[in-house]
Amino acid sequence: MATLQPNIVRPSVAALAAPLVDDLVAEATTLRLGVSRSPCGARIVDAGIAARGGLEAGRRIAEICLGGLGTVSLNTSGRFVRWGTMVTVTTADPVIACLGSQYAGWSLAEGDFFALGSGPARALWGKEALFEELGYRDSAHNACLVLEVDRMPPDVLVARIAEECGIAPEKLTLILTPTSSLAGTVQIVARVLEVALHKTHALHFPLDRVVDGIGSSPLPPPAPDFVAAMGRTNDATLYGGDVQLFVTGPESEARELAEGLPSSSSRDHGRTFAEIFTAYKGDFYAMDPMLFSPARVTVTALETGRSFTFGAFHDDILERSFA
Repeated sequence: MATLQPNIVRPSVAALAAPLVDDLVAEATTLRLGVSRSPCGARIVDAGIAARGGLEAGRRIAEICLGGLGTVSLNTSGRFVRWGTMVTVTTADPVIACLGSQYAGWSLAEGDFFALGSGPARALWGKEALFEELGYRDSAHNACLVLEVDRMPPDVLVARIAEECGIAPEKLTLILTPTSSLAGTVQIVARVLEVALHKTHALHFPLDRVVDGIGSSPLPPPAPDFVAAMGRTNDATLYGGDVQLFVTGPESEARELAEGLPSSSSRDHGRTFAEIFTAYKGDFYAMDPMLFSPARVTVTALETGRSFTFGAFHDDILERSFA
């Protein structure tokens, strides 16, 4: 698979995200966040466990996840009858922002604690095979990792994250966003463009030909139950997400990509995520990985200007999931 062009100087997602992290901490009281230090010295930002958090906190955390290379906005749309608030994502460098930073690709475990890490610290660690394909690694003195969890991580794990990133623990910031929280809901739904790029990668379309992209999904109400909360945030993209990618190369390959990208290409499409999850008896990895993609996708071939759209929105499934 083609990597990104090696001679182009790539931005540091850690450096770009650092001021966003500092601003988040500086405005913690306004944003209803909790800030503390772990025993090893790392900075912990609570965005929904003991602290309340909120939509604006989630929007900012989503931009941190994008490594400072993206903008996340909350706006309104008439796409759906009842769910009119949309989370919209644009980036300056979609492949690095989404796959090199935002993608939750760092598996972390200690005892009975497990989490997937996303955000700019992943590019400092850089041990995922994906980084070899991207031809990208970052270097910085500060790191930030976002964990979708509802409890504090063990300090031994926190110290190990800092060590893996090659930084002192006091230079590490962990942001904790429970799935059922307002902030967690926003930052998960803001992955609509990322899931499209991840599936683009799974379909073996050369990532160096993806020039730009934009995506949006409806904002669901949070749910106190974990499975329901996970279901709603996934359904927002699976049945309400809309992405447009701008690619180079043959028009026929742009069309083929557009046809393969929507969630409707999956065998599991057509039920709410919670229904699918229950049918597989809670085995997330038994689900069809091709399901995780937006409801509708448009791919524009830049050389010819032609666009190809596949997939459709499903207001009825969203209503069943969100209500």
